[in-house]
Amino acid sequence: MSINQSTRNQLCAALIAACLSSVAFAQASDPAAAPVTHADKKAAKEQAKADKKSSVAQAKADKKKTEAQADADEENAEAKLKDAKKQ
Repeated sequence: MSINQSTRNQLCAALIAACLSSVAFAQASDPAAAPVTHADKKAAKEQAKADKKSSVAQAKADKKKTEAQADADEENAEAKLKDAKKQ
């Protein structure tokens, strides 16, 4: 069976069109491309609040830890000084 140039061009065009339509369908069905709803915006806002609270709590914990370490270092230095004076 012999395929002439015109038929070959039509087959190529149909194949390219099919590929492009499948790519367009894949992009349209991507959930990331879906429009943002009010519920999504509200959830994002609540997540931002929770993230901020978490950051503040972590900063407070870090501060307490740093202060406790500074106190321990100071007490250690005082103990070493006392030991040095005794000798």
